[in-house]
This record gives sequence, structure tokens and C-alpha cells, in this order.
Amino acid sequence: MIARREISAPAAFRALLNSGEFLVSPGVYDGYSARLVEAAGFKSACTSGAAIANAILGVEDLGMMGLNENVNHCRQLARSIAIPLTCDADNGYGNPMNVHYTVQMFEEAGVAGVNLEDQVSPKRCGHMPGKEVVSREEMVKKIEAACLARRDDDFVIIARTDALAVEGIDATLERIRAYVAAGADAIFPDAVKTEDQIARVVEAAGGKPVSINMGFGIRPRPTTPLIPLPRLKELGVRRISLPRMLPAAAIKAMQEALFVMRGVMETGIPADRSDLLVGIDEIWDLMGFPAMQALEKQLLTTDHYETKYKATAKAH
Repeated sequence: MIARREISAPAAFRALLNSGEFLVSPGVYDGYSARLVEAAGFKSACTSGAAIANAILGVEDLGMMGLNENVNHCRQLARSIAIPLTCDADNGYGNPMNVHYTVQMFEEAGVAGVNLEDQVSPKRCGHMPGKEVVSREEMVKKIEAACLARRDDDFVIIARTDALAVEGIDATLERIRAYVAAGADAIFPDAVKTEDQIARVVEAAGGKPVSINMGFGIRPRPTTPLIPLPRLKELGVRRISLPRMLPAAAIKAMQEALFVMRGVMETGIPADRSDLLVGIDEIWDLMGFPAMQALEKQLLTTDHYETKYKATAKAH
């Protein structure tokens, strides 16, 4: 069912950014993860291009996923939840003209805003080696194109830079100042390595919200270190994203369930591992079946509705 919102997703997300509240946006990649984030009480979610490429194409994030695949998947995620969703638009899929079209497509999909990065094509996951970036001047034009393309001024353009790993901190700060001047609504420096780098990015952003990728969120990784949320607030960060947390949690849980099932296959003895799996009622509740059932009762004829559910009751 389409999620109901009191205000538009862009307006809701911009209000959160401007509220001064520290915002945590878990990364989502399918209907289950999106609804779980909303049910857990988070006020916003984000997508990871890497997670979507992994999930729908079964390949690593090396620029294989196309614009339509990304937008169409994000449209389904955005319509399934009421909280605002920001999406990873990669490098805009080309030059500033392509960016203009890309932003309009994502806005039409009902998302709150997009990350737009300064990598060359084909791009790759921001935490992989071998990244390359376009010139600062080209990225400025892309940001200008993105701002010009949006029909709703609340639609948020998040300028992501991958220059730290390629050009170093000083060049990155120059880029950030240029991106802010070009109209970016928020700054996202990927693969930051130290608190000092974060502090300098926040200063260069000149009051624009800074978003930091905390990756797995609850376990360390080789690139950006785990930094306590209170410390990030002290540094002036306004938002963190957790793009890899839920995919990693799902992979871990699926591995364990499959391992148990292999044991059942070998022994022939059923295993009741309710600790590993939710029940069907929980899945139905998460996906909104009670609301759908109520809608069926409202829209179907009484005879049709009663026949449908009487047949189900007999089957059980």
C-alpha cells in the first residue's frame, strides 16, 4: 500500500535537517528493510547504491547499475514508507545534462533528495580503492544542473565528495566550499578517516548540514572509524547514514538460518529454531496486511469478502 504522508517527503526531510536535531538514517534496500526502519522509530532512511546493486543485480558496486534500475527500485521503497527517503543517485549518470534528467526522475519517484557524487564514470563504492574524481569545475556544473532541475525547492541536493582518497584534505575543502557556493543543500564527504577531517569539513561547509557515512554503525571497518554519536554532534555533524548495517545484519542472519537448515537436511530431524526467525504474523504486520484486509472489507462486496475469508478459515 502507498504510505500516507502529512507533508511531502522533501519538506519533511528538509525540516528535519533544519531542526538542529541529530539525524540517523539507516540504509535500506528492499521493502522489509524500509518498513523495519520506519517501525523502529527512525525519522528518515536512505538508500545505498552499493546495497541496491548487490541486492537486485547480485554484483559489486562498480558502476554496473543503470539509472532506470536505481530509480524504479527507489520509487517502490519510497511509496512503502511514510518517513522521508533520500537516495543515492551515484554521479548523476553522465554530464550536467544527464544530471538534470536524473534529478527530475528521482524527484518524480517521490524521494526526499539525492546524493550526487563527484566520481568519474563508471563509479565505484566510496570505500573501495581505485576511485577517480571529476574536476571541481565539472562537479560545480552538476550541482547547478541538479538545483535547476528540481521542481520543488525543498528537494534536497546532497553533494558527496570522494576527493579525500584521491586529492587529500585541502583539495577536498576547496571542493566543499565550491559545492556550497553552487547551491548544494548538504555536504557528504565519503571515507573520512579522522575527527580532525570531519571538523575541517564542517567548517568548510559554512553552516550547511554535513552528513557522515558511518557504514555498519555497530561494528568497525577499515575506512571511517566508529565515532560516538555525542562526539559527532560536538564536531558539528548533523546527520549520519548507515548504508551497510542492515544488509550486513541480513546476510549474517540468513547465513545462520541456512547453516541450521543444512543440518536438518543431513540429520532428517526437524529443528525448531524460533529464535532465528520471525513468525508469519510478524511478517504480515510488518507489510501492512491488517490494513490491506480492512481495505478489502471496504472495497469488495460483502459476499465476495466473506467467501474469501470463509474459504481461508476452512483451509486452516
